[in-house]
Formats: sequence, structure tokens, C-alpha cells
Amino acid sequence: MIAETVCSAVSAAGLGIAAVTAYRRRFLTAARIAAYSLIPVGLVMTGVVQWLADTAFSPTAWAGFAVLGVAWLLFLTTRAVERRRGGTRKERKAARAAAQRDAVAPSASRPSLGGATAPASPRPTSAPRGDDDFSDIEAILKKHGI
Repeated sequence: MIAETVCSAVSAAGLGIAAVTAYRRRFLTAARIAAYSLIPVGLVMTGVVQWLADTAFSPTAWAGFAVLGVAWLLFLTTRAVERRRGGTRKERKAARAAAQRDAVAPSASRPSLGGATAPASPRPTSAPRGDDDFSDIEAILKKHGI
């Protein structure tokens, strides 16, 4: 009963403010204020306010909200752990299999992409500059294993 009275008073005050705003020739703002002020009366007329009042004083409803909160926290926790690990179990398994397939033998000429990086080779200082214009580029590519 008191909730309906409060909602009606809030709506009446909002409509009064809308009337003053319209008097000042700000019709768009007045219409928006009137729309907002009619919402509490609409909620009372549809029964939402009564349902909220019944729910607010019901221990069963609060227990239900607590269960929903726990479910929400579990969902967020599992999503955070999944992101930290790098995806789902199937995705991690596929990534491990791909890493094993792409691995290069230890005696290969280039390092594997998934393992440790190869030691950097020193820059060739005795290479003639006139014969090979791309020696610096080759040194960089060799350093990165390309």
C-alpha cells in the first residue's frame, strides 16, 4: 500500500516538473521527463511493485537470489581459469599435438619454433661488401632462424 502511494507521488512530482519544463518552451525535455515520471505508475498498475514487495520480504526468494549469485560466481571463475589456461581441453590438446608435429630434430639446421631459441650467430665481419649486398639481411634472417 505504501509503495503504491510513493510511486504515485513520484509520478505526480515528475509530471509537475515536466509541466514547468514545458512552460519554459523546452518541449522535448518535458516530454522525456513526463515519460520517465509515468514509469512508476505503470509499474504499480501492472503489479510489478506488489511482486517486488512480496519478493523483498520472502526468505525463499532471497535464498534463490543467493543460489543465482553462487552460480554466477562459479561461471565467472571457470571462464577466468579457462582463459588463463589458454582455452578448452580440446584446444590445449590440439595445440600440444601441433607443437609436437612442428618440432624439428635436434640435428636440423634451423631451430624449432616451439622450443628454446637458437643462440645468436655473430655478424659476419669478413664478408666482402661488393659481392653480396644482402649479407646484413641474411645475417638477420639466420639469427631468427628463417
